[in-house]
Amino acid sequence: MKIQESGEDYLEAILILKQEKGLVRAIDVARRLEFSKPSVSRAVKLLCSDGDLSVGKDGSLELTDKGREIAERIYERHRLLTLWFTELGVSEAQAATDACRVEHDISAETFQKLKEHFSSR
Repeated sequence: MKIQESGEDYLEAILILKQEKGLVRAIDVARRLEFSKPSVSRAVKLLCSDGDLSVGKDGSLELTDKGREIAERIYERHRLLTLWFTELGVSEAQAATDACRVEHDISAETFQKLKEHFSSR
């Protein structure tokens, strides 16, 4: 089953927060994504039921192997697309915004070719 764009955004945010802070709680995700805590709680439940996320006894959010794979794929796309857009002359803020939109829809084939193009320079 294909995960929805919003689910990918949550997983990516959790991955980034984990790298920055170590411990991630729902309130951290709400602040980062500027969503309400009830919205994040609902998303956490859905991601847990899909096997992408688990919640520790202390309320910490942990990506499962499946969730981490999705988050890392999306975050890699985000970083490369942001770099590409900024190298084209797009402002960093706009490049990050546009990368967030494109990262979910770009095909695996096209993204692979972009990676190959960047690594061959």
